[in-house]
Amino acid sequence: MDSIQEKVLREVAARDIRFIRLWFTDVAGVLKSVAIDPGELEDAFAEGIGFDGSVIEGMTRVHESDMLLRPDASTFQMLPWRGEEDPVARMFCDVLTPDGQAARSDPRGVLERVVERAQERGFTVMVHPEIEFYLLQQPISVDNLKPVDSAGYFDHVARGHSNDFRRRAVRMLEDMGIAVEFSHHEGGPGQNEIDLRAVDAVSAADNIMTARTVIEEVALRENLAALFMPKPFIDHPGSGMHTHLSLLEGEENAFYDPSGDYQLSRTGRHFIAGLLEHAREIAAVTNQHVNSYKRLWGGGEAPSYVCWGHNNRSALIRVPLYKPEKRTAARIEYRALDPAANPYLALAVLITAGLDGIEHRLELVPEAEDNVWDLTDRERQVMGIEALPTSLASAVRLMRESDLVAGALGEEVFDYVVRNKEKEWREYRQQVTPQEIRQFLKVY
Repeated sequence: MDSIQEKVLREVAARDIRFIRLWFTDVAGVLKSVAIDPGELEDAFAEGIGFDGSVIEGMTRVHESDMLLRPDASTFQMLPWRGEEDPVARMFCDVLTPDGQAARSDPRGVLERVVERAQERGFTVMVHPEIEFYLLQQPISVDNLKPVDSAGYFDHVARGHSNDFRRRAVRMLEDMGIAVEFSHHEGGPGQNEIDLRAVDAVSAADNIMTARTVIEEVALRENLAALFMPKPFIDHPGSGMHTHLSLLEGEENAFYDPSGDYQLSRTGRHFIAGLLEHAREIAAVTNQHVNSYKRLWGGGEAPSYVCWGHNNRSALIRVPLYKPEKRTAARIEYRALDPAANPYLALAVLITAGLDGIEHRLELVPEAEDNVWDLTDRERQVMGIEALPTSLASAVRLMRESDLVAGALGEEVFDYVVRNKEKEWREYRQQVTPQEIRQFLKVY
């Protein structure tokens, strides 16, 4: 048993923790949880805890149902909303097969394998996510989505729900060891954003899952509801999860070059080129729902076209303003990702695409200096700017032909995602919407 596991066991005993929740996600990115007694924890570290993987989306087939959860002791944290009277802790888990091998269908394992490939090339991947969501009044239903305020971008609402909510959510995240860089009101009524500080890729995905859970818990305790749907309102901006990426080589930022344009190194330029090259085929993972494409093509500063720019918010990839005194801040921002994505799979394909650009020394096309949304189709065609997929159906067709996505996700996860997304599109296509009824209804 390693020292971190021993430390966890001592803390569990010292704090008289009665329940330990083991967290993992299914392939769709839904958080799963099972509670164990502290007496089972030592065996869980050594051998794992058995569960029926066949009932978890995409995890395994019925005749291969036995699987194991092995907790990652480095992710041990108390759940602050449970209080100290009956304390509860949580750990993220890796999913194993009965013989102790990493399950190829585990989304966290998918990202861990991609990170290992990056490390073999000498890189540590750092990720800083910006999580947007809508805060709604209760009661909430399909026909009743009411934002808690009518404020806009960076507005301060006196005695507003959003201010108190963000303060409580940020404090709870920091109590769980998750550092928050910013929090503020976003552009839509009731829309908020919480930005997490940069950490390594696996920790970042764990933090995104934790943040979504914390945000939902705080909202419910204040008789509100948090919604991570990419485009819940026709007339208001969608919710994205702009994701900042950088690579470290040892202690040095591999994206930094003081002599490069925007202080961006050749490594950084190759990484962006890889993302642009593969942006269309990875979209079914970074934007995994039918509703995701209503955000991408519904205005509100969502990226619709495959291009990059410096401080150009109409571009898919942005190179943020560099701070001369902070070379570690050199990074790129991928703007298509939305908060309904499975963060493990989304980061896996983003990193793989960027590394492919480095490996093949892909040349970066000229930046887009104009507002890409305002250009005509002909102007974009002349500039070589392609569109992102306009629907989940077209995104899945592109993904199905992608060797890069298949290699990043592995055969099991790749096949499940394709089948699952095709099913989601079929179910959506069969729906009859109120708008269609209004189009044909004649009122006499």
